[in-house]
Amino acid sequence: MGLWSIVGLGLGYMTPTVVFDTFGLVAEKTNNVVPAAYAVALVVLVFTAISYGKMVRVIPSAGSAYTYARESIHPGVGFVVGWTALIDYMLLPMVNALILRSYMEALFPDVPGWIWVVVFTAGVTGVIYLTMRGTSNVNMVLLVFSILVMTVFVVTVVVQLVGGAGAGTAVSLAPFAHSDVQFGAVLAGATVVCFSFIGFDAVSMYSEEAKTPKIMPRAIVLTLIVGGLIFLIASYVTQLRFPDATAFPQEAIEDSTLPEIGVQVGGPVLQAVLTAAGFAATLASWLASHASVSRMLMVMGRNNVLPRRIFGFINPKTHTPTFSIVIVGLVSLFAISFTLEQIAAYINYGALVAFTFVNISVIAWFAVRKGLRKTPGDIARYIVMPAIGMLLTGLLWVNLDMHALVGGLIWTTLGVVYLVILTRGFRRPIASFDENQPVTGVNKVAPGPRSEI
Repeated sequence: MGLWSIVGLGLGYMTPTVVFDTFGLVAEKTNNVVPAAYAVALVVLVFTAISYGKMVRVIPSAGSAYTYARESIHPGVGFVVGWTALIDYMLLPMVNALILRSYMEALFPDVPGWIWVVVFTAGVTGVIYLTMRGTSNVNMVLLVFSILVMTVFVVTVVVQLVGGAGAGTAVSLAPFAHSDVQFGAVLAGATVVCFSFIGFDAVSMYSEEAKTPKIMPRAIVLTLIVGGLIFLIASYVTQLRFPDATAFPQEAIEDSTLPEIGVQVGGPVLQAVLTAAGFAATLASWLASHASVSRMLMVMGRNNVLPRRIFGFINPKTHTPTFSIVIVGLVSLFAISFTLEQIAAYINYGALVAFTFVNISVIAWFAVRKGLRKTPGDIARYIVMPAIGMLLTGLLWVNLDMHALVGGLIWTTLGVVYLVILTRGFRRPIASFDENQPVTGVNKVAPGPRSEI
């Protein structure tokens, strides 16, 4: 896959229309400065994106944060990071299933919701099972459609603002700051919208499908920047159109304000079109997230930290990790009985832990292992910048919902216990693997960890 195919997968993973789904909730938390929350989250994650770019150059493998921590710090640390990140990766496809179920239940209230979950899960699992190339192509079509609809929405809102609707102007600083805004509230909002950015990191898992590993740092940063700009523009015009969260009923704020935004801006027609865009973006996100977690399970399987015969198996015909893909699909089926509120709070826990350890991995690999800490430039690149990224992601992590923190810590503890069993009380090292071994069969696998900067 080329640069923009990989960026498209990342943007699809991020689900651009999620800005409308969570708009009312974030507006309530931040006292109506949703763009400010996105701006803070974007600044925080830029440092982490740069760290991902550094690590993917020297470790172009499909394991992402798991592989980086394992190679640069310790295999045990890598396992715990990968185990913790499974909360993020395993639940994202399930969240997408939940969102699509809610859309279809609204359109067809007489049809049981479980039917939609089964149908869409089977379809997504089948596409990814057959081909990664198909995942990229379908994802791109759905992504382009959702962005086109968002563009129409932005233009429509700007015309209304110029005509006196909402704030009555298309140019204002109020969506970013006003007299009643407190930084703590903006930080709380940034913790919520961090969920929207999840996906820029996942593209590192496509290193083995890239035409060349050299494009991966650009793909990671481009995914974050382009996605951030989409979120900022959409939330900015929406905040001007709806200066106060009281414009939405409470039930819409708790579930999704996307349909309510659509109907208030353009009536039933725009509501239907915007919901269709949300549907397309969510389906694209599901394809990308399902493929990504399947790749992560594959890497953990071929490392023998998960049963290799199951998770490390590659279908010789489709060149895809069959059992890993099916297992993710089975987890997605739990969307039949769970609610979005029960699941979404846990996703940021795993993501922020992974982000933090990617920053730590940069310091461990470059500054400690390679000794690149003697010049001011090296200190800035390999110590100061990743340290800033680590502190900023840590700041978001400690501001997570308490239930998510407790539940996430329990999951991490279970991972540590499993690691103790796996290593027989740390007396046996975790099995490794040859990074040069062919894995997907799609293209020539890039070399493993190397010393080039």
